[in-house]
Parts: sequence; structure tokens; C-alpha cells
Amino acid sequence: MAVLLDDAIPILRIFDEAKAREFYVGFLGFSVDWEHRFNDDAPLYMQVSRGGLRMHLSEHHGDASPGARIFVPMHGIEALHAELAAKNYKYGKPGINTVDWGREITVADPFGNRITFCEQSHLSAENDGS
Repeated sequence: MAVLLDDAIPILRIFDEAKAREFYVGFLGFSVDWEHRFNDDAPLYMQVSRGGLRMHLSEHHGDASPGARIFVPMHGIEALHAELAAKNYKYGKPGINTVDWGREITVADPFGNRITFCEQSHLSAENDGS
């Protein structure tokens, strides 16, 4: 049988459930797929998703290091930028940056994690054989 790998699911460390929901659900437009706690006083572990991107957010010590960065290939960067700007999130006003491989929007969550959404240019796709 051949080895088939599924999409990776990054785990990002969070420290405050309300701030995480405000950022990931309120600002970025993710949906909460499920939540888990071992008991009422236990740290939160939950999955959020938007489109084909799934992420796990964890309050558990040792699950992930704060300050992680993930790179998310995407399409529709202008629409994403307009959507984020319209939300008037007081902790971030991301712009679109042009780089050699395309156009990017980088956002930082309240816990020091960064997500770079990148719409890759056709030129870079031709150069890498895609």
C-alpha cells in the first residue's frame, strides 16, 4: 500500500479563549468546528476552519510554542484584504505586501503567532514546475 499524507493541521498556542475567539472567529472569519476540555477547569483545545484550512488552537502547555508562523497559500487576496479592513479590528490593520513569489497579508494573533496568507504569482508557479 502506498503512503498517502493528508493536509497538515498546525497547532497554535493560545492563552485566552475570549481573545482567541475575537481574533480567529470575529476578525479572520473562521468557524469553530469542535472544542474539547478534559473537565470544566481544564485548558481549551479546539479546531477552527475556513475553506480548506484547519487549525488547532490549544491552551495546553507544551502543545505548541508561542510565536509560531504558518504560511497559507490562497486565492482572492484582494477580497480577503477588503474583508479584514471592513472589520476595523483595533489590534491590526494588515496590508498587502508584494514579494517575489506573489502577494501576502500577514496577521499576528494576540499570542504572538503569525499567519501569512499568500496568493502566489503565476510567474513563481511556472518557475517551480507547478
